[in-house]
Amino acid sequence: MKKIILAVLAAALAFTSCGKKESSAVQKGEFSLEEGKLKIAMEIGYPPFEYFAEDGKTPAGFDVELGKAVASRLGLEPVFIDTAWDGIFAGLTTDRYDVVMSAATITPERQANYDFSAPYIGNGQALILRKDSTLGWTKPEDAAGKKIGYQAETTSDFFIEKYAAAHGFTFVECEYDKVMNAYDDLKFGRIDCVVSDNLVSVSYLNVPNCEFKRVWTGTPDEYFGICMKKGNTVLQDKINKVLEEMKADGSLAKIYIDIFGEDLSDSIK
Repeated sequence: MKKIILAVLAAALAFTSCGKKESSAVQKGEFSLEEGKLKIAMEIGYPPFEYFAEDGKTPAGFDVELGKAVASRLGLEPVFIDTAWDGIFAGLTTDRYDVVMSAATITPERQANYDFSAPYIGNGQALILRKDSTLGWTKPEDAAGKKIGYQAETTSDFFIEKYAAAHGFTFVECEYDKVMNAYDDLKFGRIDCVVSDNLVSVSYLNVPNCEFKRVWTGTPDEYFGICMKKGNTVLQDKINKVLEEMKADGSLAKIYIDIFGEDLSDSIK
């Protein structure tokens, strides 16, 4: 009799245990990793695209506002995941999040391994000096032999390397893990200039008592898109449809104006 009772109890416990395990499992959404949520990876340290608000906890910036709008129109809750840039794309492959929205430039190399949405903003590079600088620089090659700061493994990094090779000059490479650290070192005179996305420079130039000046702007030749795992065409199609709707109804233009102070719709035409 004890054996029968014990067997029944064991079966009941096993059933209960299985039930608990299943109820705690994450339910996959129709086109997202978790039902009801859109997990968005970004490197929160790249203003004005993504940064922490004054409380030091709340994500803010262009990509954050765009992420909220896209998720809302997809009927999902946005979940922002702060991720180091050097491993941000690999996280898509391992299903850590659904998309990367972090001023990610659409390049052939990235398209070979990941899928992108249609472009949501166009961008070029810029050369930044201290505002009190007496250097008469008007182009990147003027910084030959000097300390040029930029964020490593970004298009600014790739641009200045290619530009230097094409124009036959060398410079002292000053790589940073975050672009804000490059601007900080320029502020304190530790480097001679910064090369960064022109759209990023807006965050440092359009402030009271600005300590920097832009002396050269390249032609917009790169475009940012929402990046996702290769083959996730359902999500890609839905995001593209949302972006088209936002362009048509003016809501994307509103985010441009709120963040950059101007409508940048022409940058992706």
